[in-house]
Amino acid sequence: MRFHPIVLALTSLFFIHSAQAQCVGENLIAKLPDADRTALYTAAHAAPFASGNLWRATKGDQIIHLTGTYHLDDPRHVALMTTLTPLLAQSKTLLVEAGPKEEAALENLMNTDPSAMMDMAGSGLSQTLPPEDWEALSAAMSRRGIPPFLAEKMLPWFVSMMLSIPPCALQLVAEGGGLDKRLINAANDAGIPVEALEPFDTALGLFDGLTQDEQTLMIRNALQMEPQSEDLLTTTADAFFDGEGRLIWELSRHAALTMPGADPEQTEIDIIKAEKIFMSDRNQAWIPRITAAAEQGPVLVAFGALHLSGDEGVLNLLQAEGYTLTALP
Repeated sequence: MRFHPIVLALTSLFFIHSAQAQCVGENLIAKLPDADRTALYTAAHAAPFASGNLWRATKGDQIIHLTGTYHLDDPRHVALMTTLTPLLAQSKTLLVEAGPKEEAALENLMNTDPSAMMDMAGSGLSQTLPPEDWEALSAAMSRRGIPPFLAEKMLPWFVSMMLSIPPCALQLVAEGGGLDKRLINAANDAGIPVEALEPFDTALGLFDGLTQDEQTLMIRNALQMEPQSEDLLTTTADAFFDGEGRLIWELSRHAALTMPGADPEQTEIDIIKAEKIFMSDRNQAWIPRITAAAEQGPVLVAFGALHLSGDEGVLNLLQAEGYTLTALP
């Protein structure tokens, strides 16, 4: 849910772990004071289609089933697959953020052109970041098996994405056993075509819309959350399986606004920009692809659960296109 498929693909190129400790964290939302937790739920549920991971969209004889996904492996996926497998069997196509062809193309690009995520001359992070932040970053990356000299060569956006993965979860990310992968494997077994919602290199261009300062700020913010990385992973998973994915977006907003030294006005501007770049613009681009597939027969669409909700969420955009949305248990 937090981890984009590009993280899954890139991590598999860099890390081979024979064993990893299981991530064990606390639920950050449950730990909030009652007033803050109530405010978080209120803000989340103010968004259109805030709750629920599984939906049906219909328009005439078109049928689209949409499921939010969590990209890491979890035993709770077994129950979800029991519900989703019959829907997949009814579908002419499975649409996902990145299918096997896209993952292979991305891996090939990384193998042949590392400049997509690396600057072999050095990204300058050791000089850009305050000394205490560079020291913290070096330690955080070392915990992920990346020595400081290599971290210095990684582009800032890739560093911030790596920081979003707790060290205990690296093997899970590399294995890619999340709901998306389970659905892809099931579709392949059933001979159902798997198509991508976007070109394989889309994610590589997402960060072009951020300035160097904004990318550096992402790293500094991630470092502040580093001590709670396992807690955040646990919180994200719990929210997803509770059908409350929008809570994670609001928790991220809460964390950004309450960080030491945060400027509330500028932080809100940054949050709006991030939502547009990483979610809204992509959602808009997916709609024609989804509706075109639906014209050819029933389709199952699976993507990160954060893309479901909100004014510019996939569900609200489909409703604006004249589809009737129904939540499924």
